[in-house]
Amino acid sequence: MKFFNILNKQTILFDAAEPWQIGFQDPATPVMEGIINFHHDLAFFLVLIIVFVSYILARCLYFFNEDKHKVAEYSDSYTDTNESIFFDSYMVLEDDLDIGQFRLLEVDNRIVVPTNTHIRMIITASDVLHSWAVPSLGIKLDACPGRLNQTSMFIKREGVFYGQCSEICGINHGFMPIVVEAVSLEDYITWFNKKIESDE
Repeated sequence: MKFFNILNKQTILFDAAEPWQIGFQDPATPVMEGIINFHHDLAFFLVLIIVFVSYILARCLYFFNEDKHKVAEYSDSYTDTNESIFFDSYMVLEDDLDIGQFRLLEVDNRIVVPTNTHIRMIITASDVLHSWAVPSLGIKLDACPGRLNQTSMFIKREGVFYGQCSEICGINHGFMPIVVEAVSLEDYITWFNKKIESDE
């Protein structure tokens, strides 16, 4: 806004907010100039972040929707009876270890999962607070009684990954190993079918 000073016969700036003004008023100090420059620099990176997040969101909505994938790629349920596979996994005692197996880390029933597949893990506990942790997979999630915690993983290579309970949970805390065996899709299907047959 301009204001005409009659006494000095000159036009001076009259700074005030205008109706429906969105931007900043004209700066009159170096501090305000710095604030405006900081705003513009920050807005530039915010626009980049918004574009990136919008792309990821649109990609997820396009590729992962109920029309394209009505049923998950894999499930722990039978197709006919809709029952789940249950098995216990206990630490192998030192006297029962085979050559090459790790003491206090090997289990009698490993968790077998396929590689190159998005896997959802649902973790809970039945007694006290535990923590399901496998360092090589980048997973460490609390197992809470009466609560379901969820995480996901995408294993890129085959292998056997060892972990342990990472929450001091009681007298047997040091004897709770976790073993995840990642295998190819074909081997996973074979293991899954054998589990179904053995449960029947």
